[in-house]
Formats: sequence, structure tokens, C-alpha cells
Amino acid sequence: MKKVLWFRRDLRVHDSMLLATEGEVLPIFIFDTNILNALEKEDKRVSLIFEQVLKLKAALQALGLDLALFYGTPLEVFTYFKTLGFGEVYASVDYDSYARKRDEEIAELLSFHPLNDCYLFEPNEVLKKDGSPYLVFTPYYRACKELYTKFYVLEYKRAEQSLSNFDYSVLYSIHEGVKTTLPLITIETLGFKRTHVELLSAEKTLERFAPKIDKYSEHRDFLDMDATSHLSVHLRFGTISIREVVRFLVHLKAQGHDTEPFFRQLIFREFYAYLLYHFPKLAWENYKYNPPTSNDTEAYERFINAQTGYPLVDAAVMELLTTGVMHNRARMVVGSFFTKHLMLPWQQGEVFFAKYLLDYDASANILSWQWCAGTGIDPQPYFRIFNPYSQSLKFDKEARYIKRFLPQLQDVPSPLLHKEAYLMTQDIKGYPKPILGHESARKRFLSSFS
Repeated sequence: MKKVLWFRRDLRVHDSMLLATEGEVLPIFIFDTNILNALEKEDKRVSLIFEQVLKLKAALQALGLDLALFYGTPLEVFTYFKTLGFGEVYASVDYDSYARKRDEEIAELLSFHPLNDCYLFEPNEVLKKDGSPYLVFTPYYRACKELYTKFYVLEYKRAEQSLSNFDYSVLYSIHEGVKTTLPLITIETLGFKRTHVELLSAEKTLERFAPKIDKYSEHRDFLDMDATSHLSVHLRFGTISIREVVRFLVHLKAQGHDTEPFFRQLIFREFYAYLLYHFPKLAWENYKYNPPTSNDTEAYERFINAQTGYPLVDAAVMELLTTGVMHNRARMVVGSFFTKHLMLPWQQGEVFFAKYLLDYDASANILSWQWCAGTGIDPQPYFRIFNPYSQSLKFDKEARYIKRFLPQLQDVPSPLLHKEAYLMTQDIKGYPKPILGHESARKRFLSSFS
């Protein structure tokens, strides 16, 4: 039976479960209008995905295969495939609410084969003795380490495959059952504007990360140091497999390097996907506590425009708006500030991040926001409130990160950017005074629980 290989979060040919599937195959990628129609026309992620899809197409062609491109909803596309006699579809798993509903619809049309190609462990593989899921990370991590063997990271080799007869030179648009073809495959064809996104290859990214691995746990929180892996975008879109990353760690560990802290972060990624799989309502519901929230639209507008008057918070928001990424330490401070200082609902912050993050992953973003808000399964305690001034002093002492993204503060002496009293009393050209004081915000939030 002819098989559709649906590339989604696995945009690569190396170590690919899809390419380990034998038989006559039709590799495809769908530019999903359910997702695209909600995006702005200059969304950086569309340019990034489009570029990676074209690279995937070229890589498949080099193997004697190809990639058929479609524009429409997955349901419409697979309804069309059913009329062509295709009976099976293979695709990598995804656990957010939209993805699960989408895949359930496709499974009603064709035989659907989900492949665990984004994670090391299946969600029902790591369970407590009573068969229930873990709710706390550390026991989950220990269970993963006990379960883990080298077989989890073996490389998938390409199977014997023949390419299904199809016209791969056009973009297929399917709408309300009507199929049309567009001869020019460009991002403008999709109704978007091309934006430049700088992304090193996965191989180069690993190469640059190797010398940092020993100091990863010590340096990763410092905002002015390039100590992070920069692998999140590659893992999000599958331009590198999780197995290859772990094999890289195994290789470094054999050379005497300390790889445990970074491996722990990879398992954290698994844990968040695992929680969203077992508790899908986490996407919109609090698990613990229901803290009072504010409907302060002015506070929200000042936050999303990097105008809160808190230098670290505003620098982090500007980093997100201008680059599509945000340092992990900054994400924690920003999430705490949004939900506790401003008392805005975490769901609003999650949507804002979802709009701009290049590495946006529903499970990681949702569970991180719930952690910051103190409402999640394995949360930061609700009474722990990050002080943005002490955080910037500790992790950006010379204010290099702050000044890089807030150039209007370039001439302010760095020590003063960590002092609320200075920021509250001085007029800084082009920069507002703090929206509220840290201590008053802390007391306001805590009193809401009494």
C-alpha cells in the first residue's frame, strides 16, 4: 500500500524515522492554513520553516526522493489523498491540543502511524509503579535514567523506498475540495513576506556548543555570556534528531566532559511534553491555585512594548521582539514579573510568547508559564517572586545584556540600572519610570492569597 510520509517536526533526512519506513512513499509537507491564517505576514517562523522545507526538499532529491508541497488544511489534503488511493500516513508525534485533534481527524480517514521521533521516551513508558504519571520532575528524571539504554539513541537508517509517481514541481492548494496548482514555490505564494532569520546549521551549532559543555551549569544563567546550546530551534523543527544530540553528549562524556547538566535539560523538555500529553487541560487550566488576576490593559500594553521601566524585563521583551528568542533566565524573570508583579493571567503571557518565539513549543511554553505563575503541576512556589533588580545584578552585573537591547540606557552607569530608587526618581530620556515598585507589587500579590 502506498504510504504518505508527512514531515512536520522532523525536517531532516539524517536519522529519520520517516525514511526508515519501507515501500512506495510520497513525502509531503503541508503549509497548514489553520495555523498560517492566524499569523502576521512578517512572522519570522514562516520564513524559517519555508527555508528549512526547501532544504529538506533538496536533501530528499539528492537521495532520489522528493517532497510534495501542499497549502491548505490537513483534513482537506488527506481527503484528497484518499481519493488517490493512499491508505497509510506516517508522521512524528505532537502533543498539543490542536495537533492531537488534527491527527485524530486524519486517523479517521487513513491508517495513521505516529512515530516517536521528537522525544526519547514514549509518554506511557515512564510511569510510577501504580501506572500513574509522575508529577514532579526529579523522580521522573531518575526513572528516565534507570530506563535509558543505548538503544534509545541508535541512529535510524534509510529503508528501501521507491518514490510515488507525482508532480513534485508545484505547490498544491486545496480549498473546499478544489485542488489548484501554483507553479512558483515562494514564500510570497503563501501570502507572507520574507524576513531574514539567522540560523547556524545543526552541525555547526553542536560544534560551537562542545567547548561550553563543562561550564554549562555554571554559566547558562548569565545573560551576558553565550553559554547556552542554541539547539532549541533545531530540536523544535527537527533539523536535528534528539538522538543525535544525546549521541553527541555520549561522545563528550567518554572524553571526560561533564554532560549531566545539559542532559537534565533535555529530559526537562521530555517532562513538559509528557505532562501535556497526560494532562491536556494544562494548556488552559491551572493545576494548583487560582490566583486573582488583573485586567489591567495599560500594564499589558506597557509590558509587550518593553515599557515597564524594569530594565531587565524590558530588555528581555526587546530580545524576543527583535530576535525571536529569549534567554532562559530572562524567561523566568519575565514570567514571574508578568504573573506576580502585574498580576496578569499567565495565559496572556503564553500567547504573547507564542506569537514571537522562533523555538515556540506548546508544551515547553505552557508548562514554563504555569511554573512561573505557581499554578502548574511541578510549579515554582506561588510565594517565590523574582526581584528583577537583584536578578539583573546577579546575572548581568555590567548590564551588557540590558544595554544591548535597550540602547537608550547606554549612558546610564551600569550599577544604577539595578537600583530601583534611581530608576524611580530620575528622568531618563526615552525610558519610562518603573510601572510600580517591587516591594509594593510583592506585597499586593501575596496579600491576594490571604
